[in-house]
Amino acid sequence: MGDKQTPQKAANRLCKILDAIPAEFQKRFPVDVPLMAKETANIFKWSDPITEVEGVAIRNFEGMLFPNENKTAWKLLYNSKVTSEGRTRFTQAHELGHYILHRTMQNEFMCTEEDMRNWSADSTNIEAQADLFASNLLMPLNDYRKQLNAEVDFDLLGHCADRYGVSLTAATLRWLEHTDDSAVLVVSKDGYMDWAWSSNRAFNAGAFFKTSQSAIEIPSASLAANATVTHDRHGVEMAAQVWFPHADKNSIIKEMKIVSEQYDCVFSILKLPRSEKVWAPWKY
Repeated sequence: MGDKQTPQKAANRLCKILDAIPAEFQKRFPVDVPLMAKETANIFKWSDPITEVEGVAIRNFEGMLFPNENKTAWKLLYNSKVTSEGRTRFTQAHELGHYILHRTMQNEFMCTEEDMRNWSADSTNIEAQADLFASNLLMPLNDYRKQLNAEVDFDLLGHCADRYGVSLTAATLRWLEHTDDSAVLVVSKDGYMDWAWSSNRAFNAGAFFKTSQSAIEIPSASLAANATVTHDRHGVEMAAQVWFPHADKNSIIKEMKIVSEQYDCVFSILKLPRSEKVWAPWKY
């Protein structure tokens, strides 16, 4: 196999090796990313291995990957100040993705927290490719789908996060990436959306928020804005127009909520009826 490969194929090759190891020698999940990183060059028959995986205090960055002077070995660094093991594991896998997919394209990689949630469909974006690799390595789709044996809510997604040793955010994005449900994840701070991510069905129905273009206030009638409710992991039903003003007046959505004191933000999941459209009226 040459250097040019897709994130999915590269992750699947490593997953097949992990699947083949007997359970008495290895716990399958969560993936031991540092060990895998140091073995990757042997697996792909490359002569420039990752020789160090180390936590250091990296200001403004989640992870870094860079070679020695003659490019015969690489060092993978992750931010030791990040207290979430799940975030750290995803960062390590993201940088491993850069090593496998992009090390012949540039000499070093310095990645931010925003890069770790760049799960876009843009196949040319190397950060999206590294995230796609990481999600496939840490949360193989065949196993992930087996966990979704009930209606998806924050409890079920929390189970997935625990199983794969990733953050609740990563587990939720993995679900949104492949679900047939019409659902949106909204992360908010101080009454405004920080960022949001929609499933394909939700996006195609007009259920998305352009948080990168303007400040969007959390609706006052939403569960997210209700300061008396810290957690509602299973969700409550409400009029779709609370979040989506152009929805049918009789349409109902379900909103779930978790307040994260660690990150001082609110996580909300909005689940719409699969056939619901919430596009604004077309202006001629």
